[in-house]
Amino acid sequence: MVLNLYVTQSDDGFTAEVPSLKGCESWAHTEDEAIEKTIELLKYYLKADNSLKISIDRANKKHPLTIYKLIFEKEK
Repeated sequence: MVLNLYVTQSDDGFTAEVPSLKGCESWAHTEDEAIEKTIELLKYYLKADNSLKISIDRANKKHPLTIYKLIFEKEK
């Protein structure tokens, strides 16, 4: 499964959101922290185990928006 993650920079920090899941967004002072918080929330929304591996691939950057692809590793 692959989901988009949008990270928007503002004057006071970063907002990260998974647009396909209503309400799955967070804010933080740093981009990495906003991404981390949103991935934690995503796992909660999906009722996924914390051991679920998600790769993050930056797909596009056009200030102030950066688009990432969240790639879920297949279970063996």
